[in-house]
Amino acid sequence: MYKEQITDREAISMLLLFVIGSTLIIGIGGDAKNDAWIAGIAGILMALPIILVYSRISSLFPGKDLFDILTSILGKVFGKTVAVLYIWYAFHLGALVIRNFGEFINTVAMPETPMLVPMLCLGLVCIVAVRAGIEVLGRISTYLVFPLMAIIMIVQILAIPELKPNYIKPFLSQGIMPILKGGFSAFAFPFAETILFIAVFFSLKTKRSPYKVYFSGLSIAGVLILLLTIRNIMVLGDLLGRLYFPSHVAVSRINIGNFLERIEVSVAFVFIVGAFVKTGVCLFAACRGIGKVFNLTDYKPIVIQTGLLMIYFSYIVYDSIMEMRNWAFKVYPYYAFPFQVILPLVIWIAAEIKTRKKAKQC
Repeated sequence: MYKEQITDREAISMLLLFVIGSTLIIGIGGDAKNDAWIAGIAGILMALPIILVYSRISSLFPGKDLFDILTSILGKVFGKTVAVLYIWYAFHLGALVIRNFGEFINTVAMPETPMLVPMLCLGLVCIVAVRAGIEVLGRISTYLVFPLMAIIMIVQILAIPELKPNYIKPFLSQGIMPILKGGFSAFAFPFAETILFIAVFFSLKTKRSPYKVYFSGLSIAGVLILLLTIRNIMVLGDLLGRLYFPSHVAVSRINIGNFLERIEVSVAFVFIVGAFVKTGVCLFAACRGIGKVFNLTDYKPIVIQTGLLMIYFSYIVYDSIMEMRNWAFKVYPYYAFPFQVILPLVIWIAAEIKTRKKAKQC
């Protein structure tokens, strides 16, 4: 396969947009309600150790992606079996993001338009970007990340008159369990989903780059998510847990002097950019994995077929928006746990053993 390369800056931008992708529109915290920001902090703290594991795996095998690493340390048969599981996870996650996008557009913007139309538009753009290569996706992310962050910060400032600090109290009103559950939910979605970046970081230039990219990207994304979660709580109060898209509703309430209003389109822009990058990374990982499992010389010829299948699967994966939200906060953290924690720990331990054996032989 052709050797693609991205800079640390491009990788950080891509990871940042990946993490904030659908998180900013759906939110975090689950049932933690006005303690959702504490659940977000708990999710970040839970993610730190596993992010170290992801970084270590990538740094032990510079120039190799997730699927090369699996074959290298687990053997061809077992390695390809685990690779198939990760191909499924990347494919499924990409489909879920496309469906999140479709539900958002169908609910808040175009209720009369068939949901398949916006989903197809997003999917086709991702197909074009992934066929162009991870380098193109990295450059696009770099160009988009600063305008996106500027929009987020401007909207934060404009929301100040609408903030009601008393909404954030009382702290721990429901006890510690909702916060721990919300923290686990935030850990799984979105922080630990970055396991898929091990399939991307083969293209980084130096061995230390994975540590820099992971911790820089997740630190910035974590701060942004916490700030927006606190804003949503202080604007919406008890309504937060009852809304499908809290950020959109919170921003729609901004009204500066009766001349600056209806700026929720900014939230839609942020979500579209994040959903595009996140779906693109998932599609890239799935296609590259398929290429490695079937010993293809290049993954690009299968991008169109895989992308169209992802779009179709996203259309049938849920029956309703209520099922989507229930899956995101109640089921998904447990479904994703083997992919995000158990298998990476097994891979890391096996990689450490193999690396030390090679060092002793030398």
